[in-house]
Amino acid sequence: MEERLRIAVFSDSYLPILNGVSVSIDSLVTELRNRGHSVHVYTAASPSYKDPDPNTFRLHAVKIPIVRDYPLAVPPLYEMLRQFRKHEYDLIHTHTPFTLGFIGLRWAQSHELPIVTTYHTLYNRYLHYIPFVPRRYLRFKMAKHTNFYYNSVDHVITPSEASLRWLRRHSVITDVSVIPTGATRRRLLDRSEVRQALGIPPEQKILLYVGRLAKEKNMSVLFHMAALSFQEDPSLRLWLVGDGPYREDCARMVRDLGIGDRVKFVGFLSRPEVDPYYAAADLFVFSSITETQGLVVQEAMSYGVPSVAVAGGGASDGIIDGENGYIVKNDPGTFAAKVLEVMADDIQLAKLSEGALQFVKTHGTSEMTDQVLDVYRKVLQKPNPDLRASGSELESPISGFRAPKGLW
Repeated sequence: MEERLRIAVFSDSYLPILNGVSVSIDSLVTELRNRGHSVHVYTAASPSYKDPDPNTFRLHAVKIPIVRDYPLAVPPLYEMLRQFRKHEYDLIHTHTPFTLGFIGLRWAQSHELPIVTTYHTLYNRYLHYIPFVPRRYLRFKMAKHTNFYYNSVDHVITPSEASLRWLRRHSVITDVSVIPTGATRRRLLDRSEVRQALGIPPEQKILLYVGRLAKEKNMSVLFHMAALSFQEDPSLRLWLVGDGPYREDCARMVRDLGIGDRVKFVGFLSRPEVDPYYAAADLFVFSSITETQGLVVQEAMSYGVPSVAVAGGGASDGIIDGENGYIVKNDPGTFAAKVLEVMADDIQLAKLSEGALQFVKTHGTSEMTDQVLDVYRKVLQKPNPDLRASGSELESPISGFRAPKGLW
């Protein structure tokens, strides 16, 4: 019988925030618990949110203007530290390298615990949200921080080869395992009933995008692709599920391109509410080149919806050309040509749909958890890693702030 582990998970991003990081953490935590492991999550408090999970500990947090949707955890930490010490964990797994990630790193050091971290996000692609600070300086500090944090842990997990290359580019020499985030189990939904409930006429074909509406998501290429595709196929529609700081800009682009009557902004939905849109879609389209993982691509595949995605990030790692979708250049014309080709050929679309379903059968949450547990066993067998012999202070290369050992 597998040894029952006690695991502490630390992340600045977690439910009710809905993004790839929080969804992948929730999937992993759920599967680990299903297998009998004890998992506690340490994250930032979210105003008015009541946790259904008693094993989630929320640190006091404040909202800051540059990232309003992401509360920032702040001291004091003494009460949370007392809670942490009660549980005698076997290891720590962090998912962000900022406030909660630093707390997890410090507590791993001070309690002589092995620590694993997952590198989910290409943070340098999000620096435009920080105003008034020169971009070159921010890139330099983020590179220093990436090198510092991910070289301070026992093992790094990352969801794609693209993100692995980024870590190596920043001289991260820690052992790294590429473990794609597994697709969550699909709900049993009747496609015809769902389409009728959403008001989709039988002759319409739905191109679906799920994700944040943000500048770094390359939305201009998506909309220009849609404009070109609509000219050739009047039955096509583009639906966007999600919201974000770029929504008004997106709406303006759609109006300027003259395709406002064929584009629907569904808005933000909770995770279960998104499933009917996957079930109703004909093709998933994704233009972002800043992703480390293709979680929404795999979620679409779990409903038999193939994808056409722009190359350049980790989102396309799970796409096998001609089997479950296509990867295209970051060019609206090439993107549109491939979308039109797939949508005009029912036999090809059916083949890709079947390929998508077959792919997720071997790339689900269970397979992901198997690989994560292998990493846990590996670090638990390491004798006295250098990390645990660290000094009494931990310094962030971003801010230069030093926190005395007693605070942590």
